[in-house]
Amino acid sequence: MNTKYIDLISQTFDFPQDEFTLSDSKLSFHDIDLMELVEQYGTPLKFTYLPQISTNIKRAKKWFADAIEKNEYKGKYSYCYCTKSSHFKHVLNEALKNDIHIETSSAFDIDIVENLKAEGKITDETFVISNGFKRAQYVTNIARLINGGQKNCIPIIDNYEEIELLSQEVTGNYNIGIRIASEEEPKFEFYTSRLGIGYKNIVPFYNKQIKGNKKVKLKMLHFFINTGIRDNAYYWNELQKCLKVYTSLKKICPSLDSLNIGGGFPIKNSLAFDFDYEYMIDEILNQIKLTCAEEGVKVPNIFTEFGSFTVGESGGAIYEVLYQKQQNDREKWNMINSSFITTLPDTWAINKRFIMLPINRWDQGYERVLLGGLTCDSDDYYNSEQHMNAIYLPKYNKEKPLYIGFFNTGAYQESIGGFGGLQHCLIPSPKHILIDRDDDGNITTSLFSEQQKSEDLLKILGYAK
Repeated sequence: MNTKYIDLISQTFDFPQDEFTLSDSKLSFHDIDLMELVEQYGTPLKFTYLPQISTNIKRAKKWFADAIEKNEYKGKYSYCYCTKSSHFKHVLNEALKNDIHIETSSAFDIDIVENLKAEGKITDETFVISNGFKRAQYVTNIARLINGGQKNCIPIIDNYEEIELLSQEVTGNYNIGIRIASEEEPKFEFYTSRLGIGYKNIVPFYNKQIKGNKKVKLKMLHFFINTGIRDNAYYWNELQKCLKVYTSLKKICPSLDSLNIGGGFPIKNSLAFDFDYEYMIDEILNQIKLTCAEEGVKVPNIFTEFGSFTVGESGGAIYEVLYQKQQNDREKWNMINSSFITTLPDTWAINKRFIMLPINRWDQGYERVLLGGLTCDSDDYYNSEQHMNAIYLPKYNKEKPLYIGFFNTGAYQESIGGFGGLQHCLIPSPKHILIDRDDDGNITTSLFSEQQKSEDLLKILGYAK
């Protein structure tokens, strides 16, 4: 009779998978023995597997290269990393090994760009695509970057005042892009994105503020879909509307030569994840080529901004099940030694799904459970709503510790959770380690940050100096 946890997974999913394998009833992630990490560093524990960042960048660049060749597409492709997904230096250092470009979204992002430039990680040739609503400090920092020789810094105009604000501080001529205010998905609470300029207003805006302005040159149209690149009617409809704007603009603006299709790729959020990246890229380029041919304009160079896709699948978190609470005849709560609200805030804020698997005891029987965090907040849990299906784990046994891992958590969780700051109920941030491979392919680990201590939090609160 198949009653072990490994039997459940094998019957439900294709397993093992590329990144997940099993040895002696213990889980490995990219051939990393996770129980060894637990034994060395303890839990709760966060980790970043740096090689996965380069792997995903290379995958995407190859998919676009193949699609460009297949479609005989005449434009070039540039991969940009959205720094807001993870600003950490170790992430940027790894990503920039792969001849990519940068997308920024706020004033302090520019300080990071200048730091990277001073260290030789980027050059004046690197594209810096500056998105976001730009107020005084952001405008000043962008202008400083351009005035300092970053000729491929392209501020993306988000509202009607930004050209004037930038022109007051940029000393010479500069390039710009325009962001389209796309319509939101029908289930959204509002119709149109608060970011960018409406479809119908872009050509009049160009004629009024850009066409006769000798200081600025329009180079890029920026198209961003909040839900990301997905194979559904909403995405293809918005893309077609974008292409109509692009071809209309191109006919009156010869300098326009680039289309930024923004909106990232989805990442794996379950063992059943299935997304045909190659098909999507091929079809996007095909539609762009067909529309441009119909309108008699040259195809644009393509830019993408991948944040979660770049860094998401590099991250993970490991917890220990401390205790099981039987709250009624049906609900068993496995209490972890940390908090979902503080360490994986997207599970709480937007019901985001992550891959969740036990680290050990795969040869044991299993049971249906709910997962609870340590805070006193009733929303500090992870259950079937986020997980898409009921959660099954090896049966709780207080004599045999159970460890569970959440995977592909590398994007946004630290910044949204407020890394290094206060956490709900003063739950400390976990220890964080970096995992890499040396030149011979051997796994190496290093400590990035210790678990927060009481004095760290008391200092922030003003109780200690």
